[in-house]
Amino acid sequence: MFKKPIWRILLLSFIWLISLGGLVVLMSFIEVKKTEVVCKDVRIYIPGSQYFIDKKEVESILQLSSFTLVGRRIDRINMHQLENKLKANPFVEFAKVYADMDGVLMIEIEQREPIMRVMNQNDQDFYIDKNGLKIPLSANFTARVLAANGFIEEPFGNKVDTLHTALARDLFKTVSYIRGDSLWDAQIGQIYVNQGHEIELIPRVGSQRILLGNADSLDMKFKNLMAFYKQALPQVGWDAYKIINIKYANQIIGVKNSKADSLRMKAIADSTKLIKKDTSQIIQ
Repeated sequence: MFKKPIWRILLLSFIWLISLGGLVVLMSFIEVKKTEVVCKDVRIYIPGSQYFIDKKEVESILQLSSFTLVGRRIDRINMHQLENKLKANPFVEFAKVYADMDGVLMIEIEQREPIMRVMNQNDQDFYIDKNGLKIPLSANFTARVLAANGFIEEPFGNKVDTLHTALARDLFKTVSYIRGDSLWDAQIGQIYVNQGHEIELIPRVGSQRILLGNADSLDMKFKNLMAFYKQALPQVGWDAYKIINIKYANQIIGVKNSKADSLRMKAIADSTKLIKKDTSQIIQ
């Protein structure tokens, strides 16, 4: 009764032993094969629509023109060192270098994705990427992103860095929110920080400024703004207000545009003159 289970265990153990031995032999064969594989080609992949770094710049960083990787044995190529050289570039977020069994060296690069451009009060220009990191401008490519200027004190040392001020973090939070909504992404054209260090939004349609204040309660503030756009502006016109204050989450304050009022009054006066003139002609 007890012999069958023992033989079964021995048989399974023997099969596992054979499989393990075969795996060790296979791995040894692969390692030996690697030492014999020679680099036949170098392929560079840079996916995405940003072009801060191109293939020529990658070749320059890796000095592919001064020493040729093609013809070298794969095991003599320091791939980790190549990756570190690429990651040192401020526009590279991720880099991976590896070789396939055919001797093709693969270089994959993921670029940083900027979401806004900042011009601080010291006339320094830089981007803030989707991860909230500051990166320098590029001579190769200009990203079409929201621009923020005005009284911005965020410093920039011309290198990849985190955000140091609360205002810069509020700008990043605000732009991230706007980008997440297709309507506001199409409507908001620029950001300005006034002397009181409050955030103002400049829309593409209309001449008014939207006083946001800070990045607290963004969802409620933009819902209030949407209600104002739908209910108030169609009644009075897009140029009736010079400032729409939404910095308070529970109310909206509109500051009327005196220029628009004067233009409206001038139009009424001109119409009145024409009516009087036409009337006098009819009487004559």
